[in-house]
Amino acid sequence: MSADGARLAAIDAYIERLFVPPDAALSANLRRAETAGLPPIQVSPSEGKLLWLLTRMCGARRALEIGTLGGYSTTWLARGLAPGGTVVTLELSDAHAAVARASLAAVELDVTVDVRVGPAAAQLAAMAAAGEPPFDVVFIDADKPGYEAYLGLVMPLVRVGSLILADNVIRDGAVLDDLPSDDNARGAAAFNRAVATHPRLEAIVVPIVRQVVDGLAIALVVR
Repeated sequence: MSADGARLAAIDAYIERLFVPPDAALSANLRRAETAGLPPIQVSPSEGKLLWLLTRMCGARRALEIGTLGGYSTTWLARGLAPGGTVVTLELSDAHAAVARASLAAVELDVTVDVRVGPAAAQLAAMAAAGEPPFDVVFIDADKPGYEAYLGLVMPLVRVGSLILADNVIRDGAVLDDLPSDDNARGAAAFNRAVATHPRLEAIVVPIVRQVVDGLAIALVVR
């Protein structure tokens, strides 16, 4: 790790130490995911706390997550919802969904969590066609090349006042390039342009520090 990377990691550890006390259920979630061989790409504890805060601040009762992985961020979202709320989380992998269901079953929540398996784009289109009620919070944390399409697909599923959040949209600065060199950075850059210019949204990107600099896009549906 470079000196800059060590400094960023120390900053993240400082924030986590002050604001995110140890949590047995979330620690068990991470251990279960590691044992199952899931990639360690879940949000950090401090970013999880940010998701929880944003969900609580908007008084959300319904949340939609695109990209479940092991259910770590799902748990943060679910804990932020009002009692009796609902999380719908979309996951491509049956194996990942099984790990998430096991972790979520071990957490006592007054919230319904519905883990749905299959390609997210098809599921989102079907949800809109079926007239699924609008979501108060949407969190996108899946394949980066699909982000721009996911944004378009979630717009029929939100209302004025809803929040749309998207992780990993800075890619350690790779989105600064006119022509990013990899698919993930290109997908994130395209999403950033789309969310910044969308006529129904007001948005910003908040930098997220770990060993590298990334970012969380926060968009409010205003019309």
